[in-house]
Amino acid sequence: MNKPATKDTILPKEITHFVNGSEVRGNSDRFGDVFNPALGEVTGRVPFATEAEVSAAIEAAHKALPAWAATPPLKRARIMFKFKELIERDMDKLSAILTSEHGKVLSDARGEVIRGLEVVEFACGIPQLLKGEYTEQIGTGIDSYSVRQPLGVCAGITPFNFPVMVPMWMFPISIACGNTFVLKPSERDPSASVYLANLLKEAGLPEGVFNVVHGDKVAVDTLLNDARVSAISFVGSTPIAEYVYRTGTAAGKRVQALGGAKNHLVVMPDADLDQAVDALTGAAYGSSGERCMAISVGVAVGNVADKLVEKLAIRAKSLKIDNGAEGNPDMGPLVTRQHLDKVSGYVDKGAKEGATLVVDGRGHKVESHEKGFFIGGCLFDNVKPDMTIYKEEIFGPVLSIVRVPDFESAVNLINAHEFGNGVSLFTRDGDAAREFSTRIQIGMVGINVPIPVPMAFHSFGGWKRSLFGDHYAYGPEGVRFYTRLKTVTSRWPTGIRKGAEFVMPTMK
Repeated sequence: MNKPATKDTILPKEITHFVNGSEVRGNSDRFGDVFNPALGEVTGRVPFATEAEVSAAIEAAHKALPAWAATPPLKRARIMFKFKELIERDMDKLSAILTSEHGKVLSDARGEVIRGLEVVEFACGIPQLLKGEYTEQIGTGIDSYSVRQPLGVCAGITPFNFPVMVPMWMFPISIACGNTFVLKPSERDPSASVYLANLLKEAGLPEGVFNVVHGDKVAVDTLLNDARVSAISFVGSTPIAEYVYRTGTAAGKRVQALGGAKNHLVVMPDADLDQAVDALTGAAYGSSGERCMAISVGVAVGNVADKLVEKLAIRAKSLKIDNGAEGNPDMGPLVTRQHLDKVSGYVDKGAKEGATLVVDGRGHKVESHEKGFFIGGCLFDNVKPDMTIYKEEIFGPVLSIVRVPDFESAVNLINAHEFGNGVSLFTRDGDAAREFSTRIQIGMVGINVPIPVPMAFHSFGGWKRSLFGDHYAYGPEGVRFYTRLKTVTSRWPTGIRKGAEFVMPTMK
């Protein structure tokens, strides 16, 4: 007789693909383990799709495309409205799935679902967003108008840190615009994507319009090279973003590939110091630093540094770290043992290269969760621009303080970095804020706002090596990315025929 599953005897579930309106078991002999990071236990097995399985998902999307593209935008919007209602109904279930596979605390997981939901709300307005322009009588008896039409089969490749929000940056707008979609989520926390696929089905989305396939490089390369796929959206590390962009565009696809980040928060001497400390603490250690918009560098200007570091050290040492599903901790675990080792290795290297390790979170243990992938908040001072912990994206709860003498040095420091995702400035000086927002070479800027993620009716994206491609994610840029512009110029016969004309047409 089988014993019931407990914390110590979790029975791994088999995670499915979702193709042509149904959950589908994988045929591959390759699988990955899915963990509950707080317990350090395997809770699921995710199949790594073969090229044939990915091709089948693309074919389902390809067959569904003509009818879906011809569906009136109003009908597509009504499905989005129903999908929105279902997400709101199942908010707690989705949040629990995120916490169980990613490790982030429940309140943070709920916030992620809400930020994804906001994009669905934006997509509900697709009849208005797809409206073109019309000019009557651009020439004698000639009118001209423009329309936006879907691209075709689109694909999304998404990271582990936001398994609900980032996919929902992509597919709601894509399918609302009349495209069909194949999603390849992270293999580390894949269950939420299948849950969303079932909600779309319940909302009335036709079979084949939205599909989910799990996997690794085999799945990614199949999506990148299949001629039936017209566009690729990607979020992840910069090396992979560049690979996706180069490979996809070489295959003739439209590609938006969002890469890495090293987000700075500048604290001016006139800033409200307690407000800045609150901002840095939440933005550096929230979600255990596993955010592409996490603040990983605090730039202390002038004489503010000593007091800033003193206050940050107190906060970092007092962080409540626990299983994200229990109580209301500040931080949960990292996503995998491998990632924990990677982040710990960065802390080792920072200390070795000469930075001052003010707070060391390595080796943090949580009672009754000894096998969990936990690390405490780490704080470095006296970090220099040539150090590894300054140059590279750590993606963990490690905050580095760089001291600079003045405003000009802070601007030059940030503009010299290869990443250009997000940045914040804390100050009471309006002139400094305006100068900063004008001169800084970063895609998203916050003034006394620590994590300047735009709302769904704007668009998200960075500069430099944080974004490959010309289009930001979601919002108006998302509509432009997932559609092609067509301009029609028309004239109707009047009975007067002039014969053939052999010169460049001009409007008379």
